[in-house]
Amino acid sequence: MGMSDLRYPIGRFNPPASGTADARARWIEAIAATQARLREAITGLDEDQLDTPYRPDGWTVRQVVHHVPDSHLNAYVRLKLALTEDAPTIRPYDESAWARLADSTAVPVDVSLALLDNLHRRWVTLLRTMRDADFGREFVHPESGRHTVDQLTALYAWHGPHHVAHITALRDRMGW
Repeated sequence: MGMSDLRYPIGRFNPPASGTADARARWIEAIAATQARLREAITGLDEDQLDTPYRPDGWTVRQVVHHVPDSHLNAYVRLKLALTEDAPTIRPYDESAWARLADSTAVPVDVSLALLDNLHRRWVTLLRTMRDADFGREFVHPESGRHTVDQLTALYAWHGPHHVAHITALRDRMGW
């Protein structure tokens, strides 16, 4: 198995041009299921296992768990900006630097699972109540350009399973 397989166990994200009502419903359900799937993926792991990198030179399982709400919180803010402003420019962040901070390396994973539960309660409620036109609203990423709310929603429907697969693939490889 090559390094790219370990890094992208479900494949790379392929952004849609736009979404349909059916696609949006699937994306929202994938986002809504993320915290349960993440919790299930780490069930029974001890502290040493949580501090094991999912691939050589990769984040530890603990860092992956903490990264998910960090990333999803940024996505939630980007969504709210896109819904309330005219094509706002969002602020990128250094995911790797965030993952090296103490709140990602030393805090129990239950803290981030609780954060994700509450964040998703609000985010999914908002997504489920949006009008079709809202999904066409845009924001600007200073490095990658214009993106629609459809694309953001699709990305995060992929993002959760992507990181859950990092953990489950490691468990399979290690026989955990």
